[in-house]
Amino acid sequence: MLKLLERLDLPIAEVVQRRYSTKAFDPTKKIKHSDIDSIKDLLRYSASSTNSQPWHFILASTNEGKRRVAVAAAGNFASNQPKILNASHVVVFCSKLEISEDYLLRLLDQEQADGRLTDPAQRELVHSIRCRFVNLHRHDLKDVQHWMEKQVYLNVGSFLLGVSTLGINAVPMEGIDTKALDEEFGLREKGYTSIVAVALGYRSDDDFNAKLPKSRLPLAETLTEV
Repeated sequence: MLKLLERLDLPIAEVVQRRYSTKAFDPTKKIKHSDIDSIKDLLRYSASSTNSQPWHFILASTNEGKRRVAVAAAGNFASNQPKILNASHVVVFCSKLEISEDYLLRLLDQEQADGRLTDPAQRELVHSIRCRFVNLHRHDLKDVQHWMEKQVYLNVGSFLLGVSTLGINAVPMEGIDTKALDEEFGLREKGYTSIVAVALGYRSDDDFNAKLPKSRLPLAETLTEV
């Protein structure tokens, strides 16, 4: 993590303004091996509600791996196929299908092993708080799947900003056939479903979007200060 933060040599506001959705990648340019660990750290250390981490990731770096991801870019989604195949790497973001008691206990065990929980009372308190949130969405709001997907999108947002600090171009793609992707990697049998893919690499000179100015609604319209 510290290694990642040290790479940030621009004001974060400038990184946000420079980041954009890359529409064409240069297939000859590959992400340096030294940056791959930072990319994995971004995925692993993202924030999530109650540290629930209800996700799984597929990182495709080989041509064969990218071809497997590209099965999701057919028919109406064919425009995304070149982005997947020409990118240096592609990350598929997946959500858990359920958040079971066994999984919640697994989280506690990991937190204890990492030194976050130092006594049984603290462990019980953390478990009760997390269960309260999960059960709120499971039983009362009945949107637990949607809630878990929200956590994945928190990860996507921080990931896009994070890779930008490394000078890596990226594009998130919801235009994919998630059913085809789930079948290709047997995700549902493993307790996951794909949600969105992010292609990573370095933009092509032919990337029209790199030449366009950013467009956002005026701050006065989207921000209220009190």
